Amino acid sequence: MNNATEIRDATESSDPIIKFDKVVKRFGDHVVLDELDFGVQRGEKVTIIGPSGSGKSTVLRVLMTLEPINDGVVYVGGEPLWHQRRGDELIPAGEPHLREMRSHMGMVFQQFNLFPHMTVLRNLTEAPVQVLGINKAEAKKRGMELLEMVGLTDQADKYPHQLSGGQQQRVGIARALAMRPKVMLFDEPTSALDPELVGEVLNVIRSLADEHDLTMLLVTHEMHFARQVSDRICFFDQGRIKEQGKPEDIFTAPKEERTKAFLKAVLDPDD
Repeated sequence: MNNATEIRDATESSDPIIKFDKVVKRFGDHVVLDELDFGVQRGEKVTIIGPSGSGKSTVLRVLMTLEPINDGVVYVGGEPLWHQRRGDELIPAGEPHLREMRSHMGMVFQQFNLFPHMTVLRNLTEAPVQVLGINKAEAKKRGMELLEMVGLTDQADKYPHQLSGGQQQRVGIARALAMRPKVMLFDEPTSALDPELVGEVLNVIRSLADEHDLTMLLVTHEMHFARQVSDRICFFDQGRIKEQGKPEDIFTAPKEERTKAFLKAVLDPDD
């Protein structure tokens, strides 16, 4: 059984689709993830909140294989991400394994990262054709369906520089979905936008959460949005989860003093 089949089967089980097992990530002497234990179930919408430097975005970058880990094991769909199985042992993964595992996740970054020399539609079709081997006609049909979903079918032939920041980020979401990921990762997807453009991007993410059986892991500073869209909120501080629970519990009755102080600072900044 190959990796892709194992991942597909694992997502149908009750096991977490994402699991961090005692994961450590350091930058020099600075510990960013401190023996982190963390899991996300299939179809769950989880939002990570917390102060700057708490390790939130590092979790996403580890999952996208952009940042290697120093210790512990990360599993995606029951398969180790940064390791490969050799008998009963786990050994460091090679690039083919990392590439295969990466293909199951789509990420929307703070910056839009669109290809400036490609039209909007080609930004959506290039990777499915080149990486997944989908024929161009099918990729174009799928691309137009995704542009309709994010409300941008009339922008298909334009180039990224002709779009607003909000439109570019919506294209970024569509492009990630074009790869048919099992997990969608959002790293502060509105932080680079002008305030009046934030709503259009959040509305697209909200519709994804409401209407699709996607597993979603979000890092955001938009607290009200996190409260609306999430099944679970995880408060990170110093590389660990300090508190987690349903949005109503975290936002109305947090148990930890550190959580209370953070929420008071971000929700009542003028007090």
